[in-house]
Amino acid sequence: MAQRKAHEVDGWLAKPDKAARVVLIYGPDRGLVSERARRFAVATGLPLEDPFSVVKLSASTLEGEPGRLVDEARTVPMFVSSRLIWVLDAGSDKGLADAVRVLLDEPPADALVLVEAGDLKKGAALRSTVEGAAAGMALPCYADDAKGIDRLIDEELAKAGLSIALDARHLLKAALGGDRLATRSELEKLVLYCAGQQRVEIGDVIAATGDASATSVDGAVDAVLAGRIADFDAAFAQLTASGSPPFLALSSAMRQFQALLVMRQSMETERKSAAAAVASARPPVFFARRGIVENALRGWTVESCMRALDRLAAAILETRRRPDLARAVTRQVLLATAIESARAQR
Repeated sequence: MAQRKAHEVDGWLAKPDKAARVVLIYGPDRGLVSERARRFAVATGLPLEDPFSVVKLSASTLEGEPGRLVDEARTVPMFVSSRLIWVLDAGSDKGLADAVRVLLDEPPADALVLVEAGDLKKGAALRSTVEGAAAGMALPCYADDAKGIDRLIDEELAKAGLSIALDARHLLKAALGGDRLATRSELEKLVLYCAGQQRVEIGDVIAATGDASATSVDGAVDAVLAGRIADFDAAFAQLTASGSPPFLALSSAMRQFQALLVMRQSMETERKSAAAAVASARPPVFFARRGIVENALRGWTVESCMRALDRLAAAILETRRRPDLARAVTRQVLLATAIESARAQR
């Protein structure tokens, strides 16, 4: 199959296979899609600002001119040896998938086709067409996981000769990850704020970072823990209005309830108070959230935490099966959990 798993994409881009004449880069993290598409374009060695070498087309334009992509890819270059046809903002349009199929059946000798697309579910025509062709390559882009965020932090801070305190790193990681471009932007702001220093402290992170993705995510999850229904609705609406995928709230809630389960188990097996369990938690609970977590620990038992985790895991699976229902499924399970939390803390 002409595809790579998410963790293999960077390795492939470091040394692209020349047999791939049509490259599809897709996923919910549009910033990462854009960053990797540009990285592939740079790797071609073509001058990206030269209109004779690089032709950029929007998917919406191609909808009105169904034969244009094939025509552009088949055009014999006059002033250069090769061309890059770069398609932006692609979706599940059947016409584009059909044009790509034509090019994959008879790959162009003098052109590469690069397609940037949003989140394409398994079985989507464009994705299936590229994945099933010897001359294609499909590269998925998902939101950075913890390791990916750590790598970006280290990369950007190392460029500026900065180290970072452990508590500052934990807080910074919580504020990043929804979108690769937003993440880099926040890191650049932090580096600029810390110019002249040798080490980033937690106060620097609080002062410098804005709402890349986590303010509304953390607000939604904290409202769930505290059983504040209206606050949850407001934070979740802000999250979805910003364009961040609902999955962020589910994965954040999963991490929080996993941590809650560990702390609650320590309370029951080691006879700790809620405050002591929070104080000994690793990674540490950010000081501004300790009250919320302590109150949640008093209401949630080991059994109820495990039930919540089962529901959240089922919701994550459902959002992957039905991306069109992701927002509704996420809101429903988190709202139900917030209601349970409110009852538990009465």
